[in-house]
Amino acid sequence: MRILAVDYGDARTGLAACDPTETLASPLCVLHERSAERLTERIAAVAAENNIEEIIVGNPVNMNNTRGPRSEKCAAFAGRLREAVAVPVTLWDERSTTVAANNLLNETDKRGKKRKEVIDAAAAAVMLESYLAYRRNRT
Repeated sequence: MRILAVDYGDARTGLAACDPTETLASPLCVLHERSAERLTERIAAVAAENNIEEIIVGNPVNMNNTRGPRSEKCAAFAGRLREAVAVPVTLWDERSTTVAANNLLNETDKRGKKRKEVIDAAAAAVMLESYLAYRRNRT
């Protein structure tokens, strides 16, 4: 199954997708969009183009498991996305994905402007890897 991960941001939103065997998660792109409506349309188009069968949206839950304003905003965006696509949309815990993505980019020596352009897609890929591991362990 092809799954799309969305690391939702106010200005930049990272997307990652997995292969049909759910083995490999790869950064797809970073969408530069401030309008939630236009962003929803663009993600729906990416999902259709890539034959996506499920979408996960990062949910930045606090470390003490409470939901803050950012988590509420992501939940609202996931709701908007559910109305725009015909595939399941799931909120997925994204705690520490940006930290993990930063560590990964440090290992590959991505710095400065190059880092800023890929960090959100890399965070989406880290989040998707977590979700894929969950799915493998669940069955």
